[in-house]
Amino acid sequence: MDLIQLRMFCTVAETGSLARAAEVLHRVPSNLTTRLRQLEQELGADLFIREKQRIRLSPVGYNFLNYARRILALSNEALNMAHSGDPAGQFPLGAMESTAASQLPALLATYHQRHPQVNLSLRIGTAEEITEQVRMGTLAAALVHNPISDDELHRCVAFNEELVLISCADFPDITSPGGAANQRLFCFRQGCSYRKQLVNWYESADVQPGTINEIHSYHALLAIVASGAGLAIIPTSVLQQLSGHERVKTHPLPDEMSHAQTWLIWRSEAFTPNVNALKYLIITLFGQQKCDEINET
Repeated sequence: MDLIQLRMFCTVAETGSLARAAEVLHRVPSNLTTRLRQLEQELGADLFIREKQRIRLSPVGYNFLNYARRILALSNEALNMAHSGDPAGQFPLGAMESTAASQLPALLATYHQRHPQVNLSLRIGTAEEITEQVRMGTLAAALVHNPISDDELHRCVAFNEELVLISCADFPDITSPGGAANQRLFCFRQGCSYRKQLVNWYESADVQPGTINEIHSYHALLAIVASGAGLAIIPTSVLQQLSGHERVKTHPLPDEMSHAQTWLIWRSEAFTPNVNALKYLIITLFGQQKCDEINET
């Protein structure tokens, strides 16, 4: 098993076609077929289910894909480290929707200016999703809220956020979960840390919320809440940037809920020059006081 075989395997898995993978890799399909058969023989298992007009991953192949991606990611990181030690090459970074909307534009613009040799790609997801991708090696680093303690991951504080509850403009003041009982909630999908925090707020007071409806953008969330359809939790940094934010009413949350931290996380064995440069830039752009707050686990 070699890196070329793994790269072929991942490309076929991602394109779903030997012909398209061959085009991407600038090879003939027969070469891919031969090398993938050799890989399957070495592993002693079929990685693909081959049908007349298509090829798809087998259960073994689906599980093997995560390992193959991680091996390739580590290989790229090792090559970058072996060169000059300066930031360069591929840098897949994960972020939550809220961070991408509020904090990242200025941060990434400055990063690109300072490190033009880095090809940074951004992937948006829930905190749970992108944390798992960092753990598996498909992301080099990510910005997440309230990361779980994990020996495989190191972390440092990146930003402080303030969370508020929002409602339509004429909704009564909410000072406790009881004032929001049975209200419909609008949140991002399962795995969103803010959603989990809001549900925990209700549960801490033994109060039942209404139904939870999933929303896929903050613009849609703001419009629906402003119409009086329900409540939502949102960082103030995001809310202030949204057009029409004056149409909703904000309700302060208790300190243990309102103060949220976004963390930069990376795998313990993969603190590359690219990640180090991002960490240093966060400290530089977001205040010298951050230096005392940053602690690696």
